[in-house]
Amino acid sequence: MKKIVIILITIFLALLVCHAELKGHIFNKEVIGKVLSVDNENTIVQGISKIGSQRIEVKILTGEQKGKVLEINNLLSGSMEYDEFYETGDKVLMTIFEDDGKLVGKVLSLLRLDKIIILGFIFISLLLVYARSIGLKSLLSFIGSVAIIWNFLIPALKNGENVFLITVATLIFLSGLIIFLVAGFTKKGFTAFLGTMSGLFVTALLTFLFGGTFKIDGMNQPFAQSVLFASSMRINILDIFYSAIVIGASGAAMDIAMDMSATIEELKYHNPTLTRRQLIKSGFNVGRSVIGTMTTTLLLAYSGGFLTLMILFLERDTTLLQILNMKIVTSEIIKIIIGSIGLTVVAPMTTYIGSYIYSLNCSPKEK
Repeated sequence: MKKIVIILITIFLALLVCHAELKGHIFNKEVIGKVLSVDNENTIVQGISKIGSQRIEVKILTGEQKGKVLEINNLLSGSMEYDEFYETGDKVLMTIFEDDGKLVGKVLSLLRLDKIIILGFIFISLLLVYARSIGLKSLLSFIGSVAIIWNFLIPALKNGENVFLITVATLIFLSGLIIFLVAGFTKKGFTAFLGTMSGLFVTALLTFLFGGTFKIDGMNQPFAQSVLFASSMRINILDIFYSAIVIGASGAAMDIAMDMSATIEELKYHNPTLTRRQLIKSGFNVGRSVIGTMTTTLLLAYSGGFLTLMILFLERDTTLLQILNMKIVTSEIIKIIIGSIGLTVVAPMTTYIGSYIYSLNCSPKEK
């Protein structure tokens, strides 16, 4: 039965990934090229930024026009966040098209996919060597999560209707997919799933009840203004912000729920005579330690993306009172606090649920 379920899920995930590729999410009109030469005569260096343009000669390496060489202007606006500055030998991602019968190209960015593939291969190898079949299942769940988020959640958010409800529903489905694929339809799986749901609903409820009290419009998110204008003001950016809070906390909640479920399973397996009260007591002891580090993990995860902002605060001698009341900082504090509250609920709830399930008259450990 378990093998049949895994096979069906694998087919489902493969169809999602293939569907994404057929729709052109991986390659559409893009080709890969190699920079043969660079002319920086029209490039003006101002401090560490560059403005003007580069004249680059690029050889097409893939596609129907493979082997052809194009001369392309790479415009530089002086914005270091978005500009790409190329050197001879660089591999680039580019698009080509015909203009009045002439082949024209535009360089989009440096080709970084090959480096991503190498890191991904290292990750997959270590995962399979250590976790073996569980690692394979977790890899399938990872691929499935990416496919579902890209093919369902993002388009649904783009439509701008019932954003928060769609996010919660998607997370419920993803939690079930990930947990039951890794743990199977066992006591451990059901315990972890129900524990995750408790944290998810608490997080969603707190976000819904208290989100508006901070008077944050959600525009602090990266590219929020661009998304708003691109959608003709149709998307509610605040709902997107609320969804981001729940999504950010759900992964950590799932992690703690699985930790607690596995703990209860091992306790019962090695000592079947343990009563439910004893399981709860042991689970609480483990849960306190897990929560103690996981809350800090959330803090580090969110603050890690704002190191440059914190350096700027220090350079400008900004007071703590000013920092804590800034919209961009308050929004991250909301994510950390609401996520942490959800985590403190997950550990005891999973312990209670697991102690009840494992105290039923069944085999203490199911594979």
